[in-house]
Amino acid sequence: MRLILTLALLLSAPACKGTAAEAEGGTPVTAMGRAIDGDTVSIDIRLLGADAFEKRQLCRTRSGCWPCGKASQDFTSRLLKNGNATIRLTNRQSYGRPVGTIAIDGKDLGQTLIAAGLAVPAVQYLKADPARARQYVAAYDAAAAKHAGAHRGYFIDPAKWRRGERLSCEARKRR
Repeated sequence: MRLILTLALLLSAPACKGTAAEAEGGTPVTAMGRAIDGDTVSIDIRLLGADAFEKRQLCRTRSGCWPCGKASQDFTSRLLKNGNATIRLTNRQSYGRPVGTIAIDGKDLGQTLIAAGLAVPAVQYLKADPARARQYVAAYDAAAAKHAGAHRGYFIDPAKWRRGERLSCEARKRR
């Protein structure tokens, strides 16, 4: 799951209450970044233990395929726009991106995505956090029972989708 964390650079002292010395004492994060504008950058963070549908991924219901990956991205975007995010980075990286947990207004984003049927638990990455693994599995089971999100029909696990597996409705076009 890719999230964008926007960070204001401390180059503009009047806009920020901190000093350069305070910024030097912070915890460093190494990641690929992009410029939003001259004094704002963004970095990608992958969620720990939750694997959301990829942006171009489709899921299937009886009536046809729908863009579950885009729905997952839009859902996450709405949550981030409407709440305050607390990000806790691990010392791991995945696909060259830092990995962490994110809580929005105190609610675990990974668990929220899983409960909405827009992500699946990746408990193999939660061995050091068995309580979170149990919560993610319980959220998945509840989403499946309610037919929430992708559980309304059939989907390919995001990890398999990244390796090239596709539903018949999203078969790759030959060029």
